[in-house]
Amino acid sequence: MVPVQTAEPEQVPELVERFEAVIAAEQRIEPRDWMPDAYRATLVRQIAQHAHSEIIGMQPEGNWLTRAPSLRRKAILLAKAQDEAGHGLYLYAAAETLGVDRSELTEKLISGRQKYSSIFNYPTLNFADVGVIGWLVDGAAICNQVPLCRCSYGPYARAMVRVCKEESFHQRQGYELLMTLMHGTEAQRAMVQDAVDRWWWPSLMMFGPPDGDSPNTAQSMAWRIKRHTNDELRQRFVDMTVPQAEHLGVTLPDPELRWNEERGSWDFGEPDWSELMRVIKGDGPCNTQRIEVRRAAHEDGAWVREAAAAYARKEKERHG
Repeated sequence: MVPVQTAEPEQVPELVERFEAVIAAEQRIEPRDWMPDAYRATLVRQIAQHAHSEIIGMQPEGNWLTRAPSLRRKAILLAKAQDEAGHGLYLYAAAETLGVDRSELTEKLISGRQKYSSIFNYPTLNFADVGVIGWLVDGAAICNQVPLCRCSYGPYARAMVRVCKEESFHQRQGYELLMTLMHGTEAQRAMVQDAVDRWWWPSLMMFGPPDGDSPNTAQSMAWRIKRHTNDELRQRFVDMTVPQAEHLGVTLPDPELRWNEERGSWDFGEPDWSELMRVIKGDGPCNTQRIEVRRAAHEDGAWVREAAAAYARKEKERHG
């Protein structure tokens, strides 16, 4: 673990000036560089939430691993779950460079003191949900995460390069599954439309509350942690997704969706922000289930962690 850097009070103005100069020059802050406590805390919160989301995010689709309709679909889904586990690993490792311990972050997650993305608190009711998660949820994640490749904190930015490449693949996998279903039976097409109806609005909420209700956005953008506001990213996602929906042959469940020639973008309706707040506060359809499964997995895996630690101690003793 990289030790937290500190400074004597008389050194702080000089260090703050250097920190701000690095940010202004679009350079990277690295783990051993001095950084304000608030910058560090913001990164820990964001990276931990991101890591938790990757791990919890395996659950909705993992529910279909044993029920995938073919060996090909099972292999695709297994590969995606493996990718998401890897993403969580990269991100927990990035968080550890800020002086926090992975076990501490896990404890905060399963005790409810840290959050994960609200989108993973919705159920997967049919196999088309697997495709819609790939298309809409991973598509929204790409919009959110590609700008993070230019985040001002080096380890986070570098981790995001591989994460985004793999998420792009997941998005294409999801779209291919939906296209296959839409060329199938009437029941399969209805299944896709039902999944789109249920996941569209939660996907829009993935970007967070409106800019006016997002207390952390302005500072995160000033520090170059974020590059775009919630509403900017949401608009980018809608503009990207509407043509894809038309090609796919599904209807997005928004009667206010229409092209705005003057803006050169799609107008769309307002999500139910009260629903987002309920889910964030723990009152979503699957909040309790997701945390219980994560807690059980953590407890069931205790013997593995203990065995790994014992092996590491023996190897250290053996090689002195």
